[in-house]
Order: sequence, then C-alpha cells, then structure tokens
Amino acid sequence: MALTDPLGDMLTRIRNGQQAKKDSVLTPASKLRANVLEVLKREGFIRGFTEDETGKHPALRIELKYFEGEPAIKHLARVSKPGRRVYSGSKDLPNVRNGLGITIVSTPRGVLSDAEARSQNVGGEVLAEVF
Repeated sequence: MALTDPLGDMLTRIRNGQQAKKDSVLTPASKLRANVLEVLKREGFIRGFTEDETGKHPALRIELKYFEGEPAIKHLARVSKPGRRVYSGSKDLPNVRNGLGITIVSTPRGVLSDAEARSQNVGGEVLAEVF
C-alpha cells in the first residue's frame, strides 16, 4: 500500500509510540524523514535515531525521549499537507508557543528549524510544528 503522506505517517508513529510509553519506534527510511529527525534531535525532542537494516526494507529506529515519565514532545502536528501546501518567507515563519516550540521548515539549504531558517534568512515549506 502506498502512503500519500510519508512524513505525516512518521509523526503519527512518534505520537502513538509516546502515548504507549515505548522506548523506540520504527518507520520506513527516507532522506526527508532522516532530515526531519535530525532537526528533532538537534532541538532535543528525541534522543536519537539509527538506521535499522534487519527487516526486508531499510527503516529508521527513533529513540523517544521522556522527562520524569512524561514525553518530551507535547504536541507534534503536520502543517503542510499533500492537499494543501503551506509556504512561508523567512520573516513570516510562525512562532510556536512564543518560541518554546519549533517549526520544521524545508528550505533550499535543507530541512531546518524556524530559528535556523531565520538566521540564514531563508523560507520554504512549513512541514511541522513541535512543542
């Protein structure tokens, strides 16, 4: 079965894994997913991720992060969807919870957090918001 929104599927797997108090979750591998996970790791929302070659297809094992028994990610939502893409310039990037959260943006310079995109003065497609 082909997925229409692979990134949305990965975000849902992370939400479901945290709700079930899992240590890690598995998701099919792709460059975009790995780049988004790299931003989440840099910003401290997940412990890390590794490539898992044990199955039939390559996958990414995402190590979830908890603080005092509560998930580090309180809210994880897809902004730009396959049916409705959302683009933003560097000056118009949304602030999530007055800077406590991040917006993940796909720019010509790669997948960046909103703060990194503002500092490099680039805009792009707003992929997700996290806090």
